[in-house]
Amino acid sequence: MTDHTLLSTDESLPKIAIIGGGLTGLLTATLLERAFIQSTDIQSTDQSSIPQITIFEKSRSVGRLATRYRTDSQTGKNWQWAFGAQFFTAKTPSFQQFIAPWLETDLLQPWCAEVVELTAANDNTESSDIQHKDEWGTAQARYISTPKMTSWGRALADDLQHTNIKFKTRVAPLAQYPQNQTDDKTELFDESGNSLGCFDWVICTAPNGQALELMAESGFTESANIAKPKMQACYTLMLGWDEVQSLPATLTSQTPSRWDVAYVNNSPLDRIFIEHQKPAHNDLLPSVTIHARNDWSETHVDDDIDTITEQLLQAAQHALHWDDETAPRQVDCHRWRYAATIVDNNEALGILVDPQHQWVVSGDWCGQGNIESCYQMAVETVQAIKQLT
Repeated sequence: MTDHTLLSTDESLPKIAIIGGGLTGLLTATLLERAFIQSTDIQSTDQSSIPQITIFEKSRSVGRLATRYRTDSQTGKNWQWAFGAQFFTAKTPSFQQFIAPWLETDLLQPWCAEVVELTAANDNTESSDIQHKDEWGTAQARYISTPKMTSWGRALADDLQHTNIKFKTRVAPLAQYPQNQTDDKTELFDESGNSLGCFDWVICTAPNGQALELMAESGFTESANIAKPKMQACYTLMLGWDEVQSLPATLTSQTPSRWDVAYVNNSPLDRIFIEHQKPAHNDLLPSVTIHARNDWSETHVDDDIDTITEQLLQAAQHALHWDDETAPRQVDCHRWRYAATIVDNNEALGILVDPQHQWVVSGDWCGQGNIESCYQMAVETVQAIKQLT
């Protein structure tokens, strides 16, 4: 077990702000709480020793493991799309140990998907070519959250005992309003200039484009490094059908065999995921999530969303080969402006720490841009606070 000892019992506990309620923010709060509890052996009734952690989240929910659904008025059943991260891996022993409790409850489950390589049809071919590529097993498992990808983030938030989450609160850039210099604390403000309080530590877990805006002209000593990781966009297309019988043949188990994930060639599309075949998803109406290629998405990141939807629908039709009778009934499209982290030479940046101000800039983009990186950056943040407090 990693030693997260933070403070001795005779030291006062710092007041900590976390900007962003995504997985990095939630995991950071979780590990900070554990560190405080471990270092002080506090009891829940010992109010004087309870750490003061506040998460400021600009949206109305947490987790960033995004799920979208639509309910069919006739059947009452849902289409459901994991339109953000589809799965995650746990390659390090510490992260494997961390997620073990949720695996025991089946909130997290391995996804043993059948994976194919799909070369989309073009003007010279009538149907796509589908070839077996891989079978995801438990040796290097891919995990999903059930019944929705948002479920784990909400479980993490619910398990927090000493953290206050303030939703629909957008923190203003740190240099926008005069700072309260009392006791070397940082005063945060919302966009309207209302004070959000004074904090000993401020941890920013926003994507690096937003982190740059928050830290601009603030005196953050690591500002130049925020822009080093390059992030690309991603468009996600979400399709739904009334019943399995109305699916195009490319999505049925007979052509050529049952598959769950397709890596797509010869297309703006990158990967296709069949949602209703995932573990604990049997009650869903046929639902398919399609991620566009990151380079294509970045090139078209500012295009009109309706135009993008039309282009991706055309590409999906070439890949899945539907006609009027097998066309999807539900169509939706989402733009992720900051989706993929481009890591040069596989060298992760790591968290950025300003010891003088006691500010930390963190996020999955400081690592490999995946969910395990959220955990790793949370561990680094706790270690940094431990060393500097």
